[in-house]
Amino acid sequence: QPQLAESGGGSVQAGGSLRLSCATSPLPYSNYWIGWFRQAPGKEREGVASVFTGGVGDGTTYYADSVKGRFTISRDNAKNLFYLQMNSLKPEDTATYYCATTAGRLMLPQNEALGNRVYHYWGPGTQVTVSS
Repeated sequence: QPQLAESGGGSVQAGGSLRLSCATSPLPYSNYWIGWFRQAPGKEREGVASVFTGGVGDGTTYYADSVKGRFTISRDNAKNLFYLQMNSLKPEDTATYYCATTAGRLMLPQNEALGNRVYHYWGPGTQVTVSS
C-alpha cells in the first residue's frame, strides 16, 4: 500500500512562511487525489488543500476558505513529491499537518476532495506552530 511522509514543519512567527513536503511511494493509480489536512488539539481534522492527478481535470486544486490566497498546493509527480506552501501564517494555523491520498478516485467536488472519507492512506503528520 502507498506510503506517505510529511516534512517541513516547525515553529514560525505570525506572518511567516513554511513549505511542507509530502513524499510518497510510487502510486499505482492513474487517477488520485493528494490532500493536505490539519488537526489542532481538541478540534476535528479538516481539509486544507487538495490536488488531482489523472485524466480529465488533471491539476484541479481546491482550498479551504480559511487558507485560500495564503496556501498553495503543488506537485512534482515524477519525484512523487507534493508541497504545501504556507504564507502569511496565523496562530490559528497551528496544527499537525497530514498528507493523504485516495486510491484511484476520479474527479470529485470540493466538499469530497477536502473531506476525510475518500482518503485511505495517510502520513504520520508534521507539527506547525505559529506564534503571535
